[in-house]
Amino acid sequence: MIWINHTENYPPCSTHLPGKDLNYTNIVTSFLKNHDKILILKRSDKVKSMKSLWAGISGIIEKDDLSPLSRAEIEIFEETGIKQEQINLLKESQQMKIVSVQYKNHEWNIFPFLFKVENPEIKLNWENSEFEWIKPSNIVNYKTVPSLDKILFNLL
Repeated sequence: MIWINHTENYPPCSTHLPGKDLNYTNIVTSFLKNHDKILILKRSDKVKSMKSLWAGISGIIEKDDLSPLSRAEIEIFEETGIKQEQINLLKESQQMKIVSVQYKNHEWNIFPFLFKVENPEIKLNWENSEFEWIKPSNIVNYKTVPSLDKILFNLL
């Protein structure tokens, strides 16, 4: 199940919703666009969740982050080695909520971003084992984290 929340503000990283038996985690998911292709990353077997699934560049929004955008820029550098001055924000989409299939009574609040890059050199860290530049329509051919195609197509 996926729906869009039209609020501008975001609560701190991971918490329990009062009055509900539901926990949530705020996450950024970014895509890099190089000409007509999008970068996707295969999560390594060393990460806690979603092992060996293809994903965008993602990370949990931490309580001291200035904004989801600043966390997205940090994650891009950490996971790919691409510096902030090498990326240009093309689009920031509405927050999307995804009910977790992995954890009971848990929801992922996704903050999606699309950035433009020009022929960057990719240097993966331990969180990912592979990367590919793909045409967006080909995302359906990959085993991805839940609703990655919906997040991507909402940005295009």
